Amino acid sequence: MPSASHPATLNRFLATACALLIGYACLHPLTGWQRTGLPLFDYLYAPWPRYYRTEDIVLNVLGYVPLGFLLVPALPAGLGRPAAALLATVLAAALSFSIETTQNFLPTRVASNVDLGCNVLGALIGATGGALLGRSLFGSGGGLHRLRDECVIPGRAGDIGVILLGLWLLAQLTPETFLFGSGDLRRQLGLPTPMSFDPERFMRLEAVLVAASLVAAGLLGRCLLRGQNPLPVLLLIALAIAAKSLATSAFLAPGGPLIWLTPGTRIGLMAGLLLLAVALLLTRIQQHGLAGLALLLATTLANLIPENPYLTAGLHRLEYGNLLNFHGLTRFIADLWPFLALAWLSALGLWRGEHLDLR
Repeated sequence: MPSASHPATLNRFLATACALLIGYACLHPLTGWQRTGLPLFDYLYAPWPRYYRTEDIVLNVLGYVPLGFLLVPALPAGLGRPAAALLATVLAAALSFSIETTQNFLPTRVASNVDLGCNVLGALIGATGGALLGRSLFGSGGGLHRLRDECVIPGRAGDIGVILLGLWLLAQLTPETFLFGSGDLRRQLGLPTPMSFDPERFMRLEAVLVAASLVAAGLLGRCLLRGQNPLPVLLLIALAIAAKSLATSAFLAPGGPLIWLTPGTRIGLMAGLLLLAVALLLTRIQQHGLAGLALLLATTLANLIPENPYLTAGLHRLEYGNLLNFHGLTRFIADLWPFLALAWLSALGLWRGEHLDLR
């Protein structure tokens, strides 16, 4: 019988993933590195800026709240609550200081003591919440840890799989991509689109892409779960649809929660749900293999099919500030996710000391 997951492992994975996501978002687009010639730490003594955006201040605070919250249960259990909250805040502040200082070398970014202060405030708020609630939720015997042990496969495979599905949900907040679509490397590699836009062919390919992506994500979730109950898989799909609706409503003009529901997407969604229902009746090893094949098919199509011109033309509110950084983060995750998922599926059951039943 595989041993239960140690709570500190998942906590540290979550805190590390959160820190990496913050780092990428704050240093996006990670190009054009150069020295400005100005003293490196001059930004620390700059006066209050004449022009600032209230939403940027709010986002700088909110962006560090999850990190502060997650750091507390990831720290050694012997620390008292005040000490854990203080140390979590200091660690988050060190991350923010490092990022703001590094921004001196990016011409598209501006190092800011206001941003640093807002980040530290957000980390303090999160760490305070983590000290009060974090260990009762994530600690040994905590509610979320018990739920994880009861529902998710044990060990590192389960911990990484939970993070992987969280990243997939985050990727759905990219408004201009297809529903569930990911793995498009053309923008990252500067590659042209091999197909011209033809409405009928586009609708067919879009339907196949959506169906394959839905089956892949659903079966990956199934591989992560212990039991046979399909409701968590359906909940995962529903959360992804809600995230896509939120993104299209917020960032596309004209805004609307169901702009993504094109004719091809509607067909692919219905076909994908039917195929997933059938696939959930298969054995675990068959589901494992089918998840990999569906991921490969969906990723291949994502790199062949033209972008939806209606969605890309409707993008707005992403030209500036933290919203642009957030969009760069979600786009990067969407581009990278299927390759991480394929690596996880390949390694599933091969982690040292873990013997997962895939029959």
